Amino acid sequence: MKIVVLGAGAWGTAMAKVIAEKGNSVVIWALEQEVCEDINVRHANSRFLPDITLPDSISATNNIVEATENAEFLILAIPSLYLLDTVKRILTVPSIREGQTAIAVITKGFLPSASGPRLILEALEDYLPGFYQHSLVYIAGPSHAEEVSRGKITGLIAASENAKNSIRFRDLLKTPRLLVFSSFDVRGVQAAAAAKNVIAIVFGMFDALKNSHSKVWAESLGDGTESLLLAAGLNEIQLLGRALKATHSETFTSIAGVGDLDVTCRSIFGRNRRFGWEIIEKRILERFSGIDDLLDRIHELGYLPEGIAAAKYVKVLIEEHHLKAPVSLALYRILNRETEPEEVLQEFLENL
Repeated sequence: MKIVVLGAGAWGTAMAKVIAEKGNSVVIWALEQEVCEDINVRHANSRFLPDITLPDSISATNNIVEATENAEFLILAIPSLYLLDTVKRILTVPSIREGQTAIAVITKGFLPSASGPRLILEALEDYLPGFYQHSLVYIAGPSHAEEVSRGKITGLIAASENAKNSIRFRDLLKTPRLLVFSSFDVRGVQAAAAAKNVIAIVFGMFDALKNSHSKVWAESLGDGTESLLLAAGLNEIQLLGRALKATHSETFTSIAGVGDLDVTCRSIFGRNRRFGWEIIEKRILERFSGIDDLLDRIHELGYLPEGIAAAKYVKVLIEEHHLKAPVSLALYRILNRETEPEEVLQEFLENL
């Protein structure tokens, strides 16, 4: 059984480690040659998942066709900004062309198209062979690579319209410490996974202001304020999910919704929360002219907060579906340098 993870970031590496520790051999495709050498020689991914020893049964290559050929299971762990271009590179692989490889996606966000932002599986189905229509699996939940790779108890959702494929990936991943549940609500799980990163950036900003030297903010913000933000954010996620034709309302009160939102906002490992904190503490946006410039030069951050791209696409979807979503719109205005963060956040609090 050949199991492949495309993407050697922290989350892809953590998934590979879990699968390998169950007695499987796993191939990771990494863009960077030095990452491949680190995995193959030192059994580590020092760049993206430091201080974790990887099993010997994990190998790495930067040849994407070689990695993907004859895979029984393929997990796509590529950031949303680069996912579609990466998938286009494997379309000629025979096992993909013939639909023999089961494919799951752990990337969070939306993908652009001529008709506007689309959910990831929906966009990928336009390019993959017809075998994959309604058969892709989307995996998400309240999780961090740093914890999963250390065996912390974590829950995930494997969502697919194809029950058999959902169960296959559930069985591939589940361990006594990684609990995996099946869901048919592919659209709801995807919407929640993407939109929660938007809320987490705002949460990081509030957290920085709450602990800042500004007397006004320090006296105004507390734990209750953060809970208020989480509740408002969850409401926006639900509104967006329903607009995108989520099929189960309980998705948003499950680990796919409120669970993932809570951990993304509160965990010290959250890149989106960190980015929000740096907007306030480091004035990190001052070097960018707007959200498009930020996305074009996102590598300058040194890490990749998926919520930046999601904020751009969520704004489009909010306007298209006429949704009331003040938190998400406030973040877009901040990232697009239309106003200063403190002004928008104050306005947001006054108009809740």
